[in-house]
Amino acid sequence: MASRKTPSPPAVERAFAILELLAQSRSGLLFSEVAERLDLPRSSVHCLLVGLERCGYAHRHLKTGRYSPSMKLFTLANTALGGLPLRDAAIPLLRDLCTKTGLTVHLGVMEQGEAVLVGKVEPGTARLATWIGKRMDLHCTSIGKVLLAQLDDHTVEQILSERGMPRHNENTIAGRKRLREELARVRDVGYAIDDEEDELGFRCIGVPVTVATDHAPAAISISGTTSQVTQSNERQLAQLLKQTAKAITGQLSSTETL
Repeated sequence: MASRKTPSPPAVERAFAILELLAQSRSGLLFSEVAERLDLPRSSVHCLLVGLERCGYAHRHLKTGRYSPSMKLFTLANTALGGLPLRDAAIPLLRDLCTKTGLTVHLGVMEQGEAVLVGKVEPGTARLATWIGKRMDLHCTSIGKVLLAQLDDHTVEQILSERGMPRHNENTIAGRKRLREELARVRDVGYAIDDEEDELGFRCIGVPVTVATDHAPAAISISGTTSQVTQSNERQLAQLLKQTAKAITGQLSSTETL
């Protein structure tokens, strides 16, 4: 890991800030809009956008002049995911779990105090507003709670201090004491519940995936509507998740020893 004392090149930080901003815009942005939203000099933003366009990572629409991310970014992301052993080991098993339950299954890892989805398998119904690469809060998602529960109390407090606990709706856990109690329960029963805390109408169950110590903490979850994931089938679904997580660990261990 690079030392935090080493300064980052401003141009690199600005270029990635621009890419992240463009990725959040559905209709694209004019270079003047990018400069305004990032509070950067227009000349610098224009040069960076031109550079990103020439490298193939941004596209400028000829009629509107708006910039948007190019398909080369998706190619880069898919290439990176293809080299992720955890995802390679998990996806076939996640497909099996999706087929058995008819519910959406996610694979997530922790990165910079957030949960990042690196795998998703879904049935043809009740599509969730999730995608590969989506970053999610830890305190209000089943995957996030499981990831937090794998950490020591000091690290958890550091993350909460840096990221906060944004309230997504009236069901979101917004107090640290209640979250600590929730994490204790997760460690005790071995799974976490998102009971409409992130998105109303949907309930999720998450379990940890045991990986080698040099990997980021990982978890898988199963998601469905409140009529699909209920108190009556919660334990059964959690057990299926645990079996899948164990199989992923076994598959990953056998692959890494080859």
